[in-house]
Amino acid sequence: MLYDAILIVSFGGPERPEDVMPFLENVLRGRNVPRERLLEVAGHYRHFEGVSPINQQCRDLIGALGERVALPIYWGNRNWHPMLPDTVRQMAGDGVRRALAIATSAYSSYSGCRQYIENIEAARAAAGPEAPVIDKLPPFWWHPGFAAANAGRVSAALGAIPHPRRAAARLVFTAHSIPLSMAANCRYQEQLIETARKVSALAGHDQWDLVWQSRSGPPTQPWLEPDILDHLRALAGNGVRDVVVSPLGFTSDHMEVMYDLDHEAAALCRELGLNFVRAQTAGTHPDFIAMLADLIGQCQSAAEPARCADGCCPAPKRVA
Repeated sequence: MLYDAILIVSFGGPERPEDVMPFLENVLRGRNVPRERLLEVAGHYRHFEGVSPINQQCRDLIGALGERVALPIYWGNRNWHPMLPDTVRQMAGDGVRRALAIATSAYSSYSGCRQYIENIEAARAAAGPEAPVIDKLPPFWWHPGFAAANAGRVSAALGAIPHPRRAAARLVFTAHSIPLSMAANCRYQEQLIETARKVSALAGHDQWDLVWQSRSGPPTQPWLEPDILDHLRALAGNGVRDVVVSPLGFTSDHMEVMYDLDHEAAALCRELGLNFVRAQTAGTHPDFIAMLADLIGQCQSAAEPARCADGCCPAPKRVA
């Protein structure tokens, strides 16, 4: 047995209004982000009483996974409590010697893969010499269970559209946009296209597109396009009546899914006369939990520890 614990590593999010600004300051620390932009993003949280769903979704994930695996499960976040360094200290105090870390990110990119490896190593350094060895599970977008879980969510959303119109509905997959400089150093876009193909095939719906959401950064820096809002306008202009939006790039709901899709995209669809249905994220879908349990079992029986390739997903160059 290689591992004596599991560590869920996530982004983190505020759970009350007074947490919003400290949380955002953690997220943006070291970046040259204007104060006006910080306040604008903080305003997104006010639409939802200052609460991001991501922490509760992590608790739900841990509860569901705990029913499938015998190992203790810990949880630490990049940007909000429980903070990853505190969790690693707790693991050291509990006598954990080697843990398998599972990030709540399915694809290869700097922010979704390599940065979590860096976060884990920084947390281990902060915990001192008694810190456990922690191996991060590589991106799991390829696993059949991930496609099956998302296909189940998409099928349920398609079922909300009247049957006579269902075949003509447009399935729109979304993922977080990233800078082109980051996309050039990883297989993020390619992996999403392949996953979208698998999910649409499993759901039996071949009318689909892959678009992007939640772009940030300076306007001089090119990011993956088209944006979800621009795409919805184009669909309406082409006579589409129904759209199912599936946030395929995310494993669970958080503020960007809720604000960008449930708030902004839904409002635009009302304005355009488009019937908008949002598919759920994989979350705690039984196929997703079974997938994680399967991967943990594979790692426990493997001859070598689970590891990403050396130098995978390097950071893009900063743009001022």
